[in-house]
Amino acid sequence: MNAGFMDAALEQARRAAAAGEVPVGCVIVQDGTILARAHNLTLTDRDPTAHAELLAIRAACAALGSERLPDCDLYVTLEPCAMCAAAISFARIRRLYFAAADPKTGAVEHGPRFFTQATCHHAPEVYSGLAEADAARLLKDFFALKR
Repeated sequence: MNAGFMDAALEQARRAAAAGEVPVGCVIVQDGTILARAHNLTLTDRDPTAHAELLAIRAACAALGSERLPDCDLYVTLEPCAMCAAAISFARIRRLYFAAADPKTGAVEHGPRFFTQATCHHAPEVYSGLAEADAARLLKDFFALKR
């Protein structure tokens, strides 16, 4: 675990907020180096699948020339939804670090708990709560401005 990588994900989340996107940021790391950085672009791209995790996974796969990322760790500022959890599983991500819990749409420690299902082919090691207060504050401030 490296707090600097979560800081890089938080920077991506701030970029998302500045663009009017839900402030979720993600980085994918291999051997101590960030391979990919992304933030939510669902509104910008008019694409409901343009979540930070999916965009980062796509970029990391392209960088490595592989559809699998077994030696990679993913840092994200919000608990992944079911779609993103499935992509993390399919990409064979080694470790998942997420900051803020998402009781409403999260799918790792909430909702379907994707990685505990018998139908899940690969479950990463999961670590939650890293920089949770910072990520939660970004989300809370973002949605307060929207209301």
